[in-house]
Amino acid sequence: MELLKKKILEVGRVEGEGILKVDSFLNHQLDIPLLNAMGKEFAKRFKSMGITKVLTAEVSGIAIAVFVGQYLEVPVVFAKKTLSKNLDRETYEGEVYSYTKGMKYKIRVSKRYLFKEDKVLIIDDFLAEGQAILGLKEIIDEAHAELMGVGIVIEKGFQQGGKIVRDLGINLKSLVIVDSMKEGKIIFRE
Repeated sequence: MELLKKKILEVGRVEGEGILKVDSFLNHQLDIPLLNAMGKEFAKRFKSMGITKVLTAEVSGIAIAVFVGQYLEVPVVFAKKTLSKNLDRETYEGEVYSYTKGMKYKIRVSKRYLFKEDKVLIIDDFLAEGQAILGLKEIIDEAHAELMGVGIVIEKGFQQGGKIVRDLGINLKSLVIVDSMKEGKIIFRE
């Protein structure tokens, strides 16, 4: 997606080992016209699959998932990372290891919002090691729903997540794939 590549090159920042900061438009401050265009693009790529729910993980995936849900005209469900008094007791759970936080945590979706009849599209902002996708897949599997595909805004092609997801036979569509970020220079896969 050329519009996204252009934005990443304009304002994205490479920091440290493998860290691409896009917080000025994707996961801290939001560029609404860009999110709208990305939501429309994901909807176009997955429209023919009969999606009934969009699923993402709290927090960064929610914004883009909402735009995808709008264009697919389906509900968006997000897996919560923390237990709270307002979360239903009956939940589906998945486990995620966060490399940035260096810890494992559970993600949960109420059983009221995901059913075996659902055809689910996972949407997330980044794909690096694939742990969030695997955790969300656990939830879908536990609900006996059908995983129809995964939409990723930015895939880090130099990390193993994309290979893991594709090797499972999952229909993965990334808007951009970053092949390298050496010496501050971002190289996209063609």
